[in-house]
Amino acid sequence: MAQVSIVTSQVAGEIRNDDAMRFTFVGDSMTIGCAGDFTWRYRMWQHLTSTLGAPFTIVGPHSALYDTAAGAPVSHEYGAPDFPAWARTHLAGWGEGWLHMAPVIAGTVTGHRTDVLLVSLGLIDLGFYTDSDQTALNARAFITAARTANPHVKMVLMPVIPNIRAESDAPFAAECDRFNELLAKAVADLDDPMSPVLLASRPPGYDIHEDTYDGTHPGPTGEHALAGAFADAMHQAWGLGGPYTPHS
Repeated sequence: MAQVSIVTSQVAGEIRNDDAMRFTFVGDSMTIGCAGDFTWRYRMWQHLTSTLGAPFTIVGPHSALYDTAAGAPVSHEYGAPDFPAWARTHLAGWGEGWLHMAPVIAGTVTGHRTDVLLVSLGLIDLGFYTDSDQTALNARAFITAARTANPHVKMVLMPVIPNIRAESDAPFAAECDRFNELLAKAVADLDDPMSPVLLASRPPGYDIHEDTYDGTHPGPTGEHALAGAFADAMHQAWGLGGPYTPHS
């Protein structure tokens, strides 16, 4: 079913519609993307447009891609020219994780009136900042903070997915596995009918040699895999949208 949107006004690139469901994408380098990327955010926008069957908008404080030449998130050269400016918004940062997002998520949810958070974090934390136990505590703090801003916010959390470092660094791979177990426990502990939390499935058959361009960052097939994991979780648990079908 095609999505029908009622646009009442547009402020700073954001569609303002009090009837629209408001999604915020939260993540690290795999979510913000580099100059020239389509991003899994684009794939999710396509999916919501074609299946949600209700007004929606995508909200967040940022809209740029990371520019590796500049070493900063200053690019707007998305690979898809049909990706509208309002749908490019996000809360994602190159080199950022649960550690960085937990302190700012309440302000984002309040400022943008977020209804649904789609979150892909953890790899950066484990790789550079915190061990699995502390990373899990930061994820719990994130959930709590989001709820202080919106007691009815819905969340879908992605576990750490396969990556090149885990393939060659056994202790790091073990930390990723342990964090994923702790994240699943956090979701089980903190899920609430008023503010449900889902754990998305790791994309089945995800192959870092086929689905990424450098062993970590998703290429087109990887983008579809990530978007599909989020989409299928929402559809199966909440009846939002439909089963994921890749668009070109």
